[in-house]
Amino acid sequence: MANIKSQKKRNLTNAKAQERNKAVKSELKTRIRTAAATGEGDAVRIAQKRLDKAATKGVIHKNQAARRKSRLMKAAALSAAAHAGTEAEADTDDE
Repeated sequence: MANIKSQKKRNLTNAKAQERNKAVKSELKTRIRTAAATGEGDAVRIAQKRLDKAATKGVIHKNQAARRKSRLMKAAALSAAAHAGTEAEADTDDE
């Protein structure tokens, strides 16, 4: 434990920021997971917005945000294609 008053204050500030960053990162993981799984445009848009905001606030690096958005779009496209394929099969089964 630090003896210097300013360092004690800094430790408290760092702890608060760490908690806040942890919450933001947790939300990012959840948003990305749901967007990639469903492939819905609305979920993908919200996940991208959260990634941009986290990069702006300094929670993650801007290059990491760009990389994660790229991977998200790729996963969402695959998921959307898979959902479209299963819907097409369901339509042909009805006939």
